[in-house]
Amino acid sequence: MMLSLFSTLGGLLLSMLPKLIDLFQSKADQKHEAELARIQTERELALAAQGFAAQAKVEEIRTDQISIQADAAMTQAAYQHEAKILERAAPWVSTFVGTVRPIVTYLFVLELVFINAGLGYYVWTHPDMIKSVEDLVKVGNEIFSEDEMAMLGGIIGYWFGSRGNSKK
Repeated sequence: MMLSLFSTLGGLLLSMLPKLIDLFQSKADQKHEAELARIQTERELALAAQGFAAQAKVEEIRTDQISIQADAAMTQAAYQHEAKILERAAPWVSTFVGTVRPIVTYLFVLELVFINAGLGYYVWTHPDMIKSVEDLVKVGNEIFSEDEMAMLGGIIGYWFGSRGNSKK
């Protein structure tokens, strides 16, 4: 009787042994991971305190460079796709596609010229309304908004900003 009790108890304990070992192992792993995280945090704080925070800036610059390279690759792929499509298109479609950006640019530049000419004429014909340069700037801001200036600046930057880089 005693032997069967010990063998039953021993069998029960042996069947629970793998789960018990897994429990102790997971506890040890969690303790080890927590210790590693604590050491890493202390190390990062110590390095930052010693002035090694520049490494974080280097990593940020690397990330920005990767993002710029990805954008350039996407732009290049879009240009290649457009060229492939235009190979099969009618000649007038290719001509139209090639003139869209310059026409939009001409329209915005002409808008700027006409607005400035109109502003100049208005100031010339109403000298009593404009008493100082500040009044002139206020009228100009009402007519030509910051959003339009930003679009015009983007267009000019697009067309003329990269010319020095593209010539070889």
